[in-house]
Amino acid sequence: MLEKEASKGKFLDENMTRRQFMKISGKALAGVTLSASMLQLFGCTTRQVDRGLVSTVALHEGLLIVNADLCLGCVRCESNCTVANDGAASSSNSRIKVTRNLMSNRNGFGMYADLNHGWNYFPDTCRQCSPAPCLERCPVNAIYIDRGVKKINADMCISCRLCIPVCPWDMININTVTGKATKCINCGVCVDRCPTGALKFVAWDAVQAAAQAPWQG
Repeated sequence: MLEKEASKGKFLDENMTRRQFMKISGKALAGVTLSASMLQLFGCTTRQVDRGLVSTVALHEGLLIVNADLCLGCVRCESNCTVANDGAASSSNSRIKVTRNLMSNRNGFGMYADLNHGWNYFPDTCRQCSPAPCLERCPVNAIYIDRGVKKINADMCISCRLCIPVCPWDMININTVTGKATKCINCGVCVDRCPTGALKFVAWDAVQAAAQAPWQG
């Protein structure tokens, strides 16, 4: 038991922070011990972490924190995503997904669990995989990397849909208006306009500082 606790305690040290978060990107933090400074930075509690309600997505410039416990299912993230990127609100075309989890049983979500837990839903978006199966599968090189973010050049996209089935997270859409593939480009609109803080972005410098705090006395 002591060995297990010691192992958990080593998860976030000043040298391993970024690499460790890259390893668990997109997964719940349940089983990971976070310091008080890290919990404060992420805007979550130990209880939320232990229940598997908090996950992180490691991006080029920092961490996207997803706290399912704070998500109301209001889908404002979806509306704001598509208004900013497409000029019109549309859950179908949104690059961040809440409605998909709420309305279907895909991947085990969208079902009414029980009276204590209710519906199981949360904001879900591209993990910016590296290597990226979508980029490798595109036959015309329409998917490219810009500062660590995988983006789609709509002018080059031939609507072949080959990128869709290879995405391990089912995060690529075919836009209902343009017929072209679209995905998250890390514009940050969903984070900025989330009314509850269920989505939060923290820069790597801040993560590093919070990870070092317990060792600085």
